[in-house]
Amino acid sequence: MIQSYKKNPQLASSYDAIIIGSGMGSLTTAAILSKEGQKVLVLEKHYTAGGFTHIFKRKGYEWDVGIHYIGDVQRPTSVVKKVFDYVTDAQLKWADMGDVYDTIIIGKKSYDFVKGTSNFKEKLHEYFPEEKAAIDTYVSLVFEATKASQRFYMEKAVPKFISTLFGNNMRKSFLKLSNKTTYQVLCSITKNQELIKVLSGQYGDYGLPPKQSSFTMHASVARHYFGGASFPIGGSSQISKTTDKVIEQAGGTILINAAVEEVIVENNKAIGVKMADGQIFKARNIISGTGVISTYKKLLPPSTVLKHQLNKHLEKVTPSVSHACLYIGLKGSPNELALPKTNLWIYPKDLDHDACVARYLKDIDSPFPVVYVSFPSAKDPDWPNRYPGKSTIDIITLLPYGIFENWEGTKWMKRGDAYTALKEKISKRLLEALYKQIPQVKGKIDCYELSTPLTTQHFVNYEKGEIYGLDHTPKRFRQRFLQPRTPIKNFYLTGQDIVSAGVAAALFSGVLTSAVITKKNILKKIMKTPLPS
Repeated sequence: MIQSYKKNPQLASSYDAIIIGSGMGSLTTAAILSKEGQKVLVLEKHYTAGGFTHIFKRKGYEWDVGIHYIGDVQRPTSVVKKVFDYVTDAQLKWADMGDVYDTIIIGKKSYDFVKGTSNFKEKLHEYFPEEKAAIDTYVSLVFEATKASQRFYMEKAVPKFISTLFGNNMRKSFLKLSNKTTYQVLCSITKNQELIKVLSGQYGDYGLPPKQSSFTMHASVARHYFGGASFPIGGSSQISKTTDKVIEQAGGTILINAAVEEVIVENNKAIGVKMADGQIFKARNIISGTGVISTYKKLLPPSTVLKHQLNKHLEKVTPSVSHACLYIGLKGSPNELALPKTNLWIYPKDLDHDACVARYLKDIDSPFPVVYVSFPSAKDPDWPNRYPGKSTIDIITLLPYGIFENWEGTKWMKRGDAYTALKEKISKRLLEALYKQIPQVKGKIDCYELSTPLTTQHFVNYEKGEIYGLDHTPKRFRQRFLQPRTPIKNFYLTGQDIVSAGVAAALFSGVLTSAVITKKNILKKIMKTPLPS
């Protein structure tokens, strides 16, 4: 049954905009359009809004599904902070994670990534005193790539005639670096394989190891955290709660349990959506935030897809990696258990990142290529008010979708004993990895639950349970169709597929999509908005 975040919503027969999906890109687009005076309807298939920003509760605990840390929100004038403040009326608050946001662990050695660009460089100089020049060059290249990205992404939102005249020039500097893999760039500045492994130690944030990922994708993540990292106070559910208030104030609504069956297209113009229950909503503009693969394969009429050869577009991109996440509940507060705020990235010592992934994909019983450990209850200062005497930990690793294909089509939480046994085997291995780093939690675990690619497929509606939409290869960034506009009139895209991986990128996608729809320089307007008092 379709439900709303608020009681007894007054649903209209038509809207200014209908947005399919309620991830970060969709929520941002909805909030910005609402502030432009538009009445917006957001349709979410599942029982909670937020996409990867949602939480779930079980056995007296709550876990954040996709938000583990956000960069660049402690600086009041940063683009990320200004956009978050704009779409939440500055009601979303952040807790600084401290000086060390990530620790890269390779075998028995650990390397801290510390807050502040100069501090970051100095710390790496301590670890690799013979590589000071390479480290400084690396940081300079990261800034060069992120500076070039500004014009590259803004080109996606400028009017078509400007794109025709100046588009190649706006994309040129970015493509020069995006056409190279992370490994190619790092190898050009150092031959130290340990340093390369450390510098690319955050590759799990975008899903591809360094010999496959575009350097610009890597650079955007590295730059994002140079100023440190933060966590939303009250948990990631505050993101959808605060944006929902902005949408409501303009007469808009977020509906949950609201599955869209098809976008209604007449004479190559999107005019509305047909719901799974047959109900029809109409709007001047329709926006999909469900990812390009799901949009083209599931939401658009097949005749429209064939007319514009959208299926050919999908042959040029691949789904990103799928994953498993072990959600752990523990007896004892974060202080009592001495849980850190710092994220841990744990890697095998014997091979480089790509070789570790290749070995694991051949045999998932081989060492995990990466184990990421996050301590959300330690990061959130409001956690003790909500869950006194309790803690949570998340552990994430890569997990190929293929090993779960036998259970395709089965129901969530009812997939059978063999599925449960496989999950338990993976869970035990992840717990052993945790105990090696945080031994004091052994014996303190109250409950745990493993999500698989099928879980992600069920809740986020990605075809192969992918976590980051499309793979961030060099080829991906050359695809011009990954932009807000589509060949269908009044039909637009938003979300991480039109920018890149992560919550901040999806946030920015909402700015781009809103700019295209309103034909206004939305980012300029946001940056001129006075800081909250």
